[in-house]
Amino acid sequence: MNGKKLYRIRGGRKILGVCGGLANYFDIDPTIVRVVFALIGLFWGAGILAYFIMALVIPENPYEIVD
Repeated sequence: MNGKKLYRIRGGRKILGVCGGLANYFDIDPTIVRVVFALIGLFWGAGILAYFIMALVIPENPYEIVD
């Protein structure tokens, strides 16, 4: 195991911090994750449902300090 944990971000989030958290976990740009979720949501509708389910399941980052 690499010791990484998946958390929703608290600072710099647009809606609930899911895309930013996924981007931090996979070490990619959050804009890419947001575009992928938007495309899946527009074409299949499952992206919106998946986003809100992940927002319920993934905890917020307790170690992140928000100004």
